[in-house]
Amino acid sequence: MASVGQTVTLSEKHSRRKVLSFPNLSLKKLFKRFIAIFALLIIWEISPRLGIVDRTFLPPFSEVIQAWWQLVLSGELLSHFKASLARSLTGFSLAILFAIPLGLLLGWYRPLAEILTPLLEVFRNTAALALLPVFILILGIGETSKISIIVYACSWPILLNTISGVKNVDPLLIKSAKSMGLSSFRLFQKVILPASIPTIFTGIRLAGASSILVLIAAEMVGAKAGLGYLINYAQYNFQVPNMYAGIITISALGLLFNWILIKLERYFTSWKPTQSE
Repeated sequence: MASVGQTVTLSEKHSRRKVLSFPNLSLKKLFKRFIAIFALLIIWEISPRLGIVDRTFLPPFSEVIQAWWQLVLSGELLSHFKASLARSLTGFSLAILFAIPLGLLLGWYRPLAEILTPLLEVFRNTAALALLPVFILILGIGETSKISIIVYACSWPILLNTISGVKNVDPLLIKSAKSMGLSSFRLFQKVILPASIPTIFTGIRLAGASSILVLIAAEMVGAKAGLGYLINYAQYNFQVPNMYAGIITISALGLLFNWILIKLERYFTSWKPTQSE
């Protein structure tokens, strides 16, 4: 009986240690992930106060947060955020609807790829921002030109990664599927497309970042709302804290985009073995 009691006591202690160590482990992980960000914010706060940098051009982080909160309370930041989010999501979604089917077709059907590849290479090596004046001249300074330049910028990483994903499917998988008598359509549906999804999502995540970068540049030209407009307006009026508040909001929007896309990628590639952390 004593040994049983000792065993129960030991097991209880072991379980308590697990419960107690779990939060500490989570805190350690969070600390490791965000220590660089915390260090940057501390340097940002201290450097202007110590005179290392001119606080006229780089105010302390606390002042930027105060300006950000004032923009939130006034509703100004929310209106700019909604405008940017609507443009970014529209252009990004249209790029996905256009680039993924075209990439699958070019990756699977070689004769079409041979015809279109030279033309695609010409446009692929032309920077989106270099074509921004062309889009504005043709489509005007309204919403159409802004969304169109986002579609153009986002299409290339999605298109190229989709083509690469289709072409680089493991040949053994294709041979095995063909040996089972699968038709070309079923082979594409059951083997090629699922195996290409991880590479396609890499392109989608790159496109998500491009949609934010190009959007800000487009909003600095002829826009009356949006985070790019907010940054540009704050710079011209020397409202430096507001300018940095807009930049921080853009970074948060980019992180939100990336987090959502990572979750979607894990959902659509649930068949992949997950790496232990």
